[in-house]
Order: sequence, then C-alpha cells, then structure tokens
Amino acid sequence: MVTAVGRNPTFYGFNSHPPLKPTLPRRDFIKMKVLSLKQPFAELIMQGRKTIELRRWNTNFRGEFLIHASKIPDEKAMNKFGFDNLPCGFIVGKAKLVDVKKYKDEVEHNKDKNKHLASDFWGNYGFVLEDVKRLKIIPTKGKLGFWEFRII
Repeated sequence: MVTAVGRNPTFYGFNSHPPLKPTLPRRDFIKMKVLSLKQPFAELIMQGRKTIELRRWNTNFRGEFLIHASKIPDEKAMNKFGFDNLPCGFIVGKAKLVDVKKYKDEVEHNKDKNKHLASDFWGNYGFVLEDVKRLKIIPTKGKLGFWEFRII
C-alpha cells in the first residue's frame, strides 16, 4: 500500500527540510566599560565637583566609560556632602578617563584634595576624568573594577 507524502507530518520528502523557525532580526549593540562608585561620589562627579576618582589599583585603560552608582551608598559621605537621597543601582552618566596620577606620598595626595575630595585611604591612583555627561538612568547591578555593559 502506498501513502501520500503529505499525510505524515514528520516526513518532509526526500529533498526537503522541516520548516525554518522564524529568527529575530539581529540587534546591534555597543559594549562600553563601566566603573561602579558609591554615592555620593558618582553624583559629585556628575556635578563636576570631583574630577579625580581614587582607586587602590592602576589601569592602562583610557577613554570613555559609563559611571554606575552602586546599590549601597556611603552614608557617612552622603551626610558630609549634604545629600539625602540619590539614585543607587543605576548607570547615571559617562566620563572620559584621560590619565592616571600616581600619588607617591601624602603631601602630593593633599595637593589634589579639592579634585578627589577624599583621603589617601581610598587609594593612591587618581583617575583623571573629563567630558562628564549625565545620562538617563539605566538600572543594572554593579561589579568591581572596570566591567562591560551592552548598550542596545
């Protein structure tokens, strides 16, 4: 007995293939580096009051990056700089890292105190920032060090 080819739903003929599943159009995205900072330090950078970010580690990276405000703020610093409530857990802006200063001693560190607004406890590498711009906030979790974020 011979059956018609089209009757068996799993048989597509000798030279045919199962129907293709529809594919979503490819979405292009950009990866950007991100640096997480506790509030109020992210906000101080956005306002232009802080132009050097202190770290305990050096980097060879130079260029534009996103600024992420960590989920948990530094309450002591919030009070010191007169902030009550700032966005936390969001990318809040972007900046350009143009240089890294290595502070050799406390005297050298104190010369830039009005630029980094912190003690040498926070580190002896000063990330010099320019071209700071506030962005529409983007919720995301932070990470340590520079990390990458996909922008669609």
